[in-house]
Amino acid sequence: MKFAALLLATIAAPVLAQAPAAVPAAPAAIPAAKFTLDTPVETIAADPAGKAVLNADIPGLLVHPMYESFKSMGLLDLQGMSQGKLTDAMLAKAKADLAAIK
Repeated sequence: MKFAALLLATIAAPVLAQAPAAVPAAPAAIPAAKFTLDTPVETIAADPAGKAVLNADIPGLLVHPMYESFKSMGLLDLQGMSQGKLTDAMLAKAKADLAAIK
């Protein structure tokens, strides 16, 4: 009996003395863009840099007579309602310019 207890203690001691395995650190998250094509237009327009992008890439959007009606929508939603006036090229340019805002 003493031998079994001694044997168990001898076997378990090195296992118990080992430090726990290190958990690898999670990779640093890539910060999300401040604005996307789904961000409401009014949110983008409230930021001076965002407003500059909208005025440059989509001229007339912020002074459109229906602005109050669509300002809570994202640019992707507006494209479907624009009857082709908000093109894929315009959205691609706006997307790139909005992503550059930090």
